Amino acid sequence: MSSPAVQNLSSSAGQTGAPPVVPGPSAAFVPPAQPVTMGNQLPTSVPLPVLPAVEAAKRLAAFSAVDRHIGLEHKIIGIGSGSTVPYCVDRIVAQGPQANQGRVFVPTGFQSKELIIRGGLTLGDVDQYPTLDVTIDGADEVDNDLNSIKGGGACQLREKVLAEAAKTWVIVADYRKNSHTLGTTWKQGIPIEVVPFAYAKVLRDLAELGSPAVLADGKPGLSLRMGKMKAGPVVSDNGNFIIDAPFPENMMKNPADLLARIKMLTGVVEVGLFCGMAKAAYFGNEDGTVQVRSADGKVEKIDSVPDVPVLAVNA
Repeated sequence: MSSPAVQNLSSSAGQTGAPPVVPGPSAAFVPPAQPVTMGNQLPTSVPLPVLPAVEAAKRLAAFSAVDRHIGLEHKIIGIGSGSTVPYCVDRIVAQGPQANQGRVFVPTGFQSKELIIRGGLTLGDVDQYPTLDVTIDGADEVDNDLNSIKGGGACQLREKVLAEAAKTWVIVADYRKNSHTLGTTWKQGIPIEVVPFAYAKVLRDLAELGSPAVLADGKPGLSLRMGKMKAGPVVSDNGNFIIDAPFPENMMKNPADLLARIKMLTGVVEVGLFCGMAKAAYFGNEDGTVQVRSADGKVEKIDSVPDVPVLAVNA
């Protein structure tokens, strides 16, 4: 089933000479899905939609990661959360119905569950499939050692469960998330999921641990994350609250130690620090290339990503 964006693309394709519709500055950008045929296979005759630079970078990262890490032998696949993940699902769907026959897709949250269902893919649950072949997920920031901050979308608990359940965990992101030290570009702090009963006590504990209430630039620091379209705090898919806790650079340089210290606080359910887990991270760049950083320290540049999916074998 194609997305509304695909349907709009198809309907406008026959209008020769019609100028493309460009949303105004106030319009929210909705990423168009990859154009597919009725059989959900990407045809070589249909060009990919032209995207803004950041969205194009996300698509490049997602496509290249799927091509390399989701092959015919991969049957149980975890689908993560975030703005880059829809492009991953597009690429998987474009591999065709034969490739996806017998595959099961396990989501990290509501967003990825809806992507799986709308893509016509088979939905599974980690209760049924506690071991996954591969999980592909986004990140808010990734450092030189492939440690990452996750939880901007309040899904870090389920994301970490699927990351640990997978034989291979791969990160996809755009160039803005590619960092040397965590906290350099993601200033909001480490997302921490806490039980509602304990949030005030955990806030106190995090302050004592070194998380400042006000940042050096005067912006708010340690805080309970509040909803934007509702009164009250953000509530995770698990019914918990989210605390955002920034820490000084000297503490962020050792994220594994910080993770352990936060995780030991009573009332903390999960911490949005993912340390020593990723096999590779794919970063789409503005110039149309993709940088691949591997856990073994290898850095590779992919000069171009084909429009048509390439099924990996023994990735």
